[in-house]
Amino acid sequence: MSAQPLLEIENLQTYFHTDEGTTKAVDDVSFGLKAGRTLGLVGESGSGKSVTSLSVMQLLPEFVSSIEGQSKISFLGKDLVRLPRDEMRALRGNDVAMIFQEPGTALNPVYRVGEQVAEAIRLHHGASKQEALDRTIALFEEVGIPDPSRRIMSYPHEMSGGQKQRVMIAMALSCDPKLLIADEPTTALDVTIQKQILDLLAKLQLERNMGVLFITHDLGVIAEIADEVAVMFRGKLLEYGPVEEIFANPKHGYTRGLLACRPRLEMDWRRLPTVSDFVEVETDDEGTVTISERDEKIAQDDPRYTRGRGRLLHPIAELKELETVHDASKLDELCGDDVHFAEGEPLLEVKGLKVWFPIKKGILRRTVDHVKAVDGISFNVYEGQTLGLVGESGCGKTTTGRAMIRLQEKTEGTVRFRGKDVHELAGDDLKAFRRDVQIIFQDPYGSLNPRMSVGAALREAMEIHGIGSGLEDRNKRAAKLLEEVGLLPEHLTRYPHEFSGGQRQRIGIARALAVEPKLIICDESVSALDVSVQAQVLNLLKDLQEQRGLTYVFISHDLSVVKFISDMMVVMNAGKIMEQGPSDAVYASPKEEYTQRLISAIPDGGLELVKERVAARKKARAEASS
Repeated sequence: MSAQPLLEIENLQTYFHTDEGTTKAVDDVSFGLKAGRTLGLVGESGSGKSVTSLSVMQLLPEFVSSIEGQSKISFLGKDLVRLPRDEMRALRGNDVAMIFQEPGTALNPVYRVGEQVAEAIRLHHGASKQEALDRTIALFEEVGIPDPSRRIMSYPHEMSGGQKQRVMIAMALSCDPKLLIADEPTTALDVTIQKQILDLLAKLQLERNMGVLFITHDLGVIAEIADEVAVMFRGKLLEYGPVEEIFANPKHGYTRGLLACRPRLEMDWRRLPTVSDFVEVETDDEGTVTISERDEKIAQDDPRYTRGRGRLLHPIAELKELETVHDASKLDELCGDDVHFAEGEPLLEVKGLKVWFPIKKGILRRTVDHVKAVDGISFNVYEGQTLGLVGESGCGKTTTGRAMIRLQEKTEGTVRFRGKDVHELAGDDLKAFRRDVQIIFQDPYGSLNPRMSVGAALREAMEIHGIGSGLEDRNKRAAKLLEEVGLLPEHLTRYPHEFSGGQRQRIGIARALAVEPKLIICDESVSALDVSVQAQVLNLLKDLQEQRGLTYVFISHDLSVVKFISDMMVVMNAGKIMEQGPSDAVYASPKEEYTQRLISAIPDGGLELVKERVAARKKARAEASS
């Protein structure tokens, strides 16, 4: 394989100019990428990694952005910064292609997916309509979309998240690019779908000898796919080198922080390290960022990460009925030294719950079948406990959560909260239930009213349920809530668009706490967050549970996150429960092949795995070149 320099970035400075001053989004960044190689560009939101990719594609917003100084972006010898617009337009989508982070918004909702892919082929290759269509069908087959001849006629809303991402990959590959930029292509996807996408990209890269610039916030994903790694923070390049070297001996504290803050299945810590444990950041009046490293060495028994209560499990008799634990004396080995057992009646009981959606056909719209989203599941949640509900998209976990709080009507079965049937409640009883049980949604931006300030959103919940004696008292309560979730009282007057994703999720938590609930359902509440912000939110949820005696139902597709935060775990697939038991026991000895597959799909990020991946890529390239 050729070691031809494909992309070379030298001293890149991309600035944004606003009324509030100049933001140095990318500040003197240099790195290179060869054909047939993958460079992982990693960092938190706001680190400048996506702005770097948009600088390469020359897709920066006009009037407010500029590429400064002696910045150079060389693609096969062409300086893209100074390339005429017409030439750049011919290059973009043809030789240089991009997969965007959110396929749902990148695809046009009013056009069929096949038409959108064929358009690029006709534009850049001058192909006829039929030639472009045939090429699109071949591409859909190549990226693993089933029944491609039929699926090219689908609209984006008719496809799953993984299928839409495959459409975006097909579109990016449609003109045989030499450089593929993948900007967070697996964020918020199920771990199994994520693994399929990563394997697919690696396969296509090898077959086409493409250079891939892979952008992500997760070093675990980088371990799976990258040859070299560039670590960015606040517009600066902090570390750059071979992936094996970065994982074996990270030189910068920020890199060590990113590696440490992701929950791993084998860890038994009760809290997660955060980036702030490794670096301290200061910004002066002129916007200059100073990053100071802390001399941080984490020990396995570090009290900062081992403090807190142990697992709160179901009563012994109930555990034996679940057939996950037959010998209670072994629970100490599985769940740590501090194992507690719930007493009394469950706070929440789900028995034989079914939620079926009718499939109607014909002029008379008769019901011909049902989609069995939830199909006869049963489990209990005890006061002060965290129950994790885990499975892939479409398994029924979110529908279960919505049925538990009557946002979705049941088809059959019962949901009891404190002994009362939730679906039979009315009047004051229903209002009291709405106060006692709250939900934190996956998308904090979509769940907050953009026209309401944070203070108004928090006060509204209090007013509805008669909490607080008046406006002044509610403002004090709202300010205290923000401080409790790690924000400032002055944030009360701001609006949702003025916050980062992690801050908006904290506001969502504060709003749920505003009515002093007993049970909170966390529906994929950390799935789209940076791993560093995810660690902060998970720690916050644990702290609030300890301080307020809260009970959680934690819904997620990521078994490593569920195992970290949950006492008990329920694994769902196709509307049914595959297995349930103490989270540590389910991980240590999964009975079902489905659970084993979920575990094996999680990016490990361990050094031994990195070495295996590097060796496998070298072997595959050698075989391809021979």
